[in-house]
Amino acid sequence: MSDIQSFPQIHPARLPRHSRWLHKMCFYPVLLTQGPWIKARTPRLPEPEGVREGVLGTGPDLRVLIAGDSSAAGVGVDTQDDALSGQLTRRLARRARVDWQLVAKCGNTTPTALRQLQKAQPRPVDVAVVGLGVNDITSGATVSQWLRRTDALIDHLRGDLGAQQVYLAGIPPLWQFPVLQNPLRWTLGHQAERFDRALRQHLAARGDATWITLDMGLSEDNMAPDGFHPGPVVYGEWARAVADRIFVDRKL
Repeated sequence: MSDIQSFPQIHPARLPRHSRWLHKMCFYPVLLTQGPWIKARTPRLPEPEGVREGVLGTGPDLRVLIAGDSSAAGVGVDTQDDALSGQLTRRLARRARVDWQLVAKCGNTTPTALRQLQKAQPRPVDVAVVGLGVNDITSGATVSQWLRRTDALIDHLRGDLGAQQVYLAGIPPLWQFPVLQNPLRWTLGHQAERFDRALRQHLAARGDATWITLDMGLSEDNMAPDGFHPGPVVYGEWARAVADRIFVDRKL
């Protein structure tokens, strides 16, 4: 993996207006030309084996839904025990009786994740944990489109499923993904920064959903062998960050 400092660390919002326009114009050609090459050389990892629902722990009842794309599904580890679902529910079970369910699939964008949830009709929940956004970026969604779609997802989780707390993972730092090379690495990295900043501000304005981020770097040492998905250490940090926030919000 090349050093992150090998490309300019200029946030798009700090670029002159004509440079931001140029960045947007360059994004799609780079994605269309280098993207397929990266995809072809990246090993395709399966979703991990293991149960996708269960009950564990003792204490106050806590109903948890995990939803989203391949990261929520746990791609990058062999079993759900090492994925977000296993590590998060074990942490929560230290202080609660956790009734959990996982509804996630590789390739999900925000709209397809919503359709999957509507079709699956999971049980009502207290807490929803969501991992989405990367596929929205690579599929060409604009920030405004994605935020509208995220609103629809949050409304479904809170309204139809009864979630009292909704936790959305921030967009990961794509410029740190080992599999990506410049210029795609630089371009996707800046798109990820734009989307993540917009999500954080949007959720703060909404006030009924929470942005969760990880304070850790990504490298070949903690990512999956494909250089694109989390490894068990990253899933563990994600689980810790979410569990700690749930404990505070629900006073567990």
